[in-house]
Amino acid sequence: MDIKEIQNLIKFVSKSGVEEVKIEREKFKITIKTGTKNPPQQIIVEGASPKEIIKPKAIQDEAVQNEIQDENEVVLENKNHLIIKAPMIGTFYRKSSPDKDVFTDVGKTVAEGDILCVIEAMKLFNEIESEVSGKIIKILVEDQSPVEFDQPLFIIDPS
Repeated sequence: MDIKEIQNLIKFVSKSGVEEVKIEREKFKITIKTGTKNPPQQIIVEGASPKEIIKPKAIQDEAVQNEIQDENEVVLENKNHLIIKAPMIGTFYRKSSPDKDVFTDVGKTVAEGDILCVIEAMKLFNEIESEVSGKIIKILVEDQSPVEFDQPLFIIDPS
């Protein structure tokens, strides 16, 4: 596996709701965990060797989207607001480099696909795009702070 394949695998795992992926080959092993607290279930991937096992996390109810059940608990004041969460662990950056402007700020309008921030993980800078169009209501993380998987980053008003 090259670094691009690993990066794509990390993105897939973080967006798919999978709890853990383990891949073992002759020359390397890779394990990606999302840090969820649900008891794992095992699913053998079709065509996979016994060592390639995917453990999915429980599917979260969409109604619970505005409540986080750990130390990062966020309660929305407006039920129309949406929370953009970190798709991976890493370091949160509001701009692409120290001499550049921030990607977005409170009160700014963003379109679906606009870059909101970058998260640096394993020396790779991953652009985090907005999943919806709307207005930035709140930025929940300080620049250059470590973030966990599924940690709330932004509150957006899609109306």
